[in-house]
Amino acid sequence: MGQISGGVVLITGASSGIGKALANHLYQKGYKVYGTSRKQPSLSEVAKKHSNGGFLKMIPLDVCSGDSVRKAVQLVLHEEGQIDILINNAGMGIGGAVEDTTIAEAKQEFDINFFGVLRMCREVLPGMRARKNGLIINIGSVAGIYAIPYQSMYSASKYALEAMTEALRMETKQFGIRVSLVEPGDTKTGFTNNRQLVAASQDSAYQKDCLKSINNMAKSEQKASQPKAILKIVERLITKKNPPVRVTVGWDYKLMVFAKRIVPARLIEWIVPKLY
Repeated sequence: MGQISGGVVLITGASSGIGKALANHLYQKGYKVYGTSRKQPSLSEVAKKHSNGGFLKMIPLDVCSGDSVRKAVQLVLHEEGQIDILINNAGMGIGGAVEDTTIAEAKQEFDINFFGVLRMCREVLPGMRARKNGLIINIGSVAGIYAIPYQSMYSASKYALEAMTEALRMETKQFGIRVSLVEPGDTKTGFTNNRQLVAASQDSAYQKDCLKSINNMAKSEQKASQPKAILKIVERLITKKNPPVRVTVGWDYKLMVFAKRIVPARLIEWIVPKLY
């Protein structure tokens, strides 16, 4: 399947950051884009239209609620009859040492970054399978390849997404459904300011190193490029008949991912803490 002319796209987490940039980019390319946000969209966000026939319509959706996911997907199906492309972008970050992270905090991270993707896929896949056509793009992270100290739960959720994406891709190929994962590295978005620290970080044996690591990460993200490269990669994935299982964003991060395959684990374990 090549580019879907006027295809229907559903994007989670489209009120800010990468999701917002993707939503605006794709509707300007002629796609019928439904962007989602946990908050009820304001009147100014309800719809944008382009002369090429594309549009962007914001709808409420909480990926942590099965009922909310069903309602949003049914709304799009009612209005358009199908969903051609699902982009699972919604995510959040929690910082803190493993020892300081409660089960509830870890579950919160996974509920959005992993189970939220699972909820979306389960709701959209029956229609794609029936039509023997569709594309699912999961927004992962280089942190799903390299575990980052003091962001273990974020890395773990993205590691899990890597595995689920690979399995889903193999399972759905017989139905003409394509599945790919995009792995950005540091990107300048509002994600940095929205990162949360686990409660125990305020009085922890790891506090000094944890705060230093999180601050270094924040500085790196704010110095990083805008999501432009991610937009180009997603657009290319949409046009490919057989897209790759994963695409890492940026040559520097591509080299890092390649190095993980050939560099001894002890050397990786020495280098990563130096960076964070």
